[in-house]
Amino acid sequence: MGKEPAKREIKQERAARTRVEILEAAITLFARRGYLSTTMSDLAKAIRMTPGALYWHFPTKEDLLLAAIEELHNRYLMEFAPLLAERRVLSGREQLVFVVSRTSQFLRYHREYGIFFGMLSAESAESNDRVAEALREKISLYVAVLAGMIRYGQKRQEFRQEVDPLHMAHTMMGGYLGILLHHNLFRSAVSYDPLMASLDQILSGGLHVRGPLG
Repeated sequence: MGKEPAKREIKQERAARTRVEILEAAITLFARRGYLSTTMSDLAKAIRMTPGALYWHFPTKEDLLLAAIEELHNRYLMEFAPLLAERRVLSGREQLVFVVSRTSQFLRYHREYGIFFGMLSAESAESNDRVAEALREKISLYVAVLAGMIRYGQKRQEFRQEVDPLHMAHTMMGGYLGILLHHNLFRSAVSYDPLMASLDQILSGGLHVRGPLG
């Protein structure tokens, strides 16, 4: 009686590991080639799996892409949510400085995560409403966190009152995604850190009352 549940558990664990491997390959390939140019055959080849086996896990490329968006979102939450919770006692400026620094560091080592969102945002806006809506839902959550920090800083007289928090937060998100795509094109000529530092200076100059962030 005990063998059958054990076998099912092993199969479930193996299937879960395979799913993670598929999603990891999908994130990387979609970031490199985009959604429209990446086929299920490309993905199957990347993980040394038959197309039939891949379709067993994900019936369509859209299903795979939506799962990849959800997986990446969960990775962002695991990275940032506990840290942000710890820093709620800080000033708005200190919270924003932390997010700027941590985001730059995180994306330095996970460039494909940001490029994934940037590439898919550009493609899906005109080609796939379901994917575009999934991206909007996730990115809007990040924007809401940034906008909340800006509003908090405004209440404390740290940030300019005339700044619209929501639009500034969208500008920050768009800036980070754009920088990653731009650096991907010019990476042989320009370095990542100076690009991010320049973006931070531009954003902080339009936001902070007393000087640049960090």
